[in-house]
Amino acid sequence: MSDKIIDVAAGLILRPDGQLLLGQRPEGKPWSGWWELPGGKLEPGETVLQALARELQEELGIRVTEARPWVTYVHAYPHTTVRLAFCHVTGWEGEPTGLENQSLRWVDPAHAGEVGDLLPATLPPLRWLQLPTRYGISAIGTPEALPAWLERLDRALADGLKLVQWREPGWPEGADAASLHAALQLTLKRCRAAGARVLVNSMHPRAWWIEADGVHLRAADAAALSERPALGDGALVGVSAHDNAEVVHARTLGADFAVLGPVLPTASHPGQPAIGWDGFVQHNRDAGLPVYALGGQGAATLRDAQQHGAHGIAGIRGLI
Repeated sequence: MSDKIIDVAAGLILRPDGQLLLGQRPEGKPWSGWWELPGGKLEPGETVLQALARELQEELGIRVTEARPWVTYVHAYPHTTVRLAFCHVTGWEGEPTGLENQSLRWVDPAHAGEVGDLLPATLPPLRWLQLPTRYGISAIGTPEALPAWLERLDRALADGLKLVQWREPGWPEGADAASLHAALQLTLKRCRAAGARVLVNSMHPRAWWIEADGVHLRAADAAALSERPALGDGALVGVSAHDNAEVVHARTLGADFAVLGPVLPTASHPGQPAIGWDGFVQHNRDAGLPVYALGGQGAATLRDAQQHGAHGIAGIRGLI
């Protein structure tokens, strides 16, 4: 690995139909013929978004009108180490054109490999794009509240919710032990019918993680691990984090995403100090994986969260 790290801004240029722009590295450049996200090196004194706008103007002839930070990720090639600041580009003027003799192609991110060989550092963001921007968390509380929860869940699923965390710390100890598992099974049935995935919080039995679509690790449970939990193919692993060290540990474990907060005051944790958006940005630095903002989040805060580098938002009342 090279000791020198090269800072690069890379753009995920997404059309409204979800198609993503890739460019093919031209002859004469390292990794020629491989496909990558457009972008380039930061020049001295440039911010990431300034560098991205300049590079896309030079490479593609477009003028960026709307872009936001996303995930910063370090990748070591055999002779170079790059720190890639991936950004979403959702507004631009002009039609992308290969001004550096590179071929361009609009692709479905889920099937981008069909275009040809993809540069290794391009693979993680293509995987991250498959994560939805809203992550709902259960809070049923008691068996008597289950019917009302299922009604709320049905409405959220109909509204497009695709990822749910099953987390029930308050289920009464005196209740039938099987009743919580039965409630999970009802939730799984509804979510799968709607094409949504369910992660089980690590406070619940490991057998449930496998029955569902993966696990969401509490910060303390993640801290006790040195590697990703062994689950089935396609299973997801999420991690709760409250600071940068816990976000970095989530990346070290090979988690698919982290949840960071509380960003804003929240009714579920009264009195717990909120980190605010500046704190979110600070703790999310060099995350290396998508991070959801938690605490006081709802539909009205999604855009604000993404402008501060969040992949999306997580919440209880605001989402289900």
